[in-house]
Amino acid sequence: MSVSRRGFILAASAVSGRALAAPADDSAGLLALSAGDAVTAMRRGSLTAEKYAAALLDQCDRGKALNAFITLNPDQVLQAARAADLKRKSGVKTGPLHGLPMPVKDSVNTRDYPTTAGTPALRGFHPREDAAVVRILRDNGAIILGKTNLHELSLGWTSNNQAFGAVHNPYDATRIPGGSSGGTAAAIAARMAPLGVAEDTEGSIRVPAALCGVAGFRPTTLRYPSAGVAPISSLFDQVGPQARLVSDLALFDSVVSGDWKPLRARTLKGVKLGVARGYFWAGLDPEVERVATAALRKLQDAGVILVEGDIEDLAGLIRRTTSAIQLHDLLHTVPKYLSDSGSAVTWEQLVAQASPDLRGSLTAYSPGGRAFVSEDAYVAARDVNLPKLRETFRAYFASYGVSAVVFPATMIPATLIGQDQVKIGDRTVPFGSAISRNIAPGSTAGLPGLVLPAGLTQEGLPVALEFDGPAGTDRALLALGLSVERVLGHLPAPVA
Repeated sequence: MSVSRRGFILAASAVSGRALAAPADDSAGLLALSAGDAVTAMRRGSLTAEKYAAALLDQCDRGKALNAFITLNPDQVLQAARAADLKRKSGVKTGPLHGLPMPVKDSVNTRDYPTTAGTPALRGFHPREDAAVVRILRDNGAIILGKTNLHELSLGWTSNNQAFGAVHNPYDATRIPGGSSGGTAAAIAARMAPLGVAEDTEGSIRVPAALCGVAGFRPTTLRYPSAGVAPISSLFDQVGPQARLVSDLALFDSVVSGDWKPLRARTLKGVKLGVARGYFWAGLDPEVERVATAALRKLQDAGVILVEGDIEDLAGLIRRTTSAIQLHDLLHTVPKYLSDSGSAVTWEQLVAQASPDLRGSLTAYSPGGRAFVSEDAYVAARDVNLPKLRETFRAYFASYGVSAVVFPATMIPATLIGQDQVKIGDRTVPFGSAISRNIAPGSTAGLPGLVLPAGLTQEGLPVALEFDGPAGTDRALLALGLSVERVLGHLPAPVA
């Protein structure tokens, strides 16, 4: 079954912006399982992979108006689940993801599913082989649940895809789930799966996690292999997980990185977290500020020490670095990806067939376009400003002695689909600025970033805190996340 390209403007599910039906009582418990608990039950034989997959597929069907998937093949999933059950019964050693169906962002190559990158020219494209991360997941027992919808070519934060239809937020289906990995986040939030594959160049794991009320982890750049993933810039691109629990993010990290050092929640007493108010906390939506500030108070009550101090010239460094590198590299990385993956599509064909909203931007980025980045500008961004940004963060962490810097992941909660300007107080702010300001520094500098739900606005929309740690401290950041999660708790499931 392939999900329709039409926009799903909620004709069938517009009641109070809801797009989920209630599961049957006998499957509700299965849908609530963590990835770790589900795998444990399947490895022990107290739950069959086929029964678990069927429950998730039923939930995918109930939530199909969210348009979280581009490609979903229930028969293929159930066949893989039966094979997993036979493997366990035969006595063959099972992997740490045995029988676990995982949604995969449709920019990540899969040999047996199309990989569209959300763009018309690649509709129906079958790569030669799995992306490196998919191969690792399968080798450890995972099943591909389906390919999730995304912002076209990962070039945006809404997942309002004009080629395959908009993805809808499970907490209010009239609103965006965030992007570009919006389909995976929506599926996780809607209990279609407990753990999924996303990808982040400039917020594409963390923005959807924040707006959909789930956890997301962007590791230190290059911690996980990104071969076989539709790229933007190798300097920033990084695959990573979204889940409902930090323990499942840690499970994914162990499988993909090979780092199995045990993690556990510890007391937060004496843990130092940085608060750079001049950049990350300025100009927030009032509800985001209220929820995020209340979450900080909870952490302080649990013993966290907040260390105030700004990061020197952060806005200027991002302005001189992020966009110039991405827009330059895009013109080189995408054609190489197409060739390496076995596609006959050229860059020119990709641009010509792109959705109207994106085609103009891609033309502007190309030689002669108004947003074309010259080689001189690129070299200055890559060789001068990027190293300076990384050194600035290194000096910040060393000077203040903090485990991570903490801030609201986005300046605003989820906006209405199609909204490109937002009101924050009495100011009108471009959507892109409100979404990207806080998430851009971490991914540009290559830092590990962990997003955790902090609470709900008065309208019932998720708000999240992000914790960015020093490069290479991934396991320590996940351990911190286990402790923070215990204090902040979890959001209620979207209302059916």
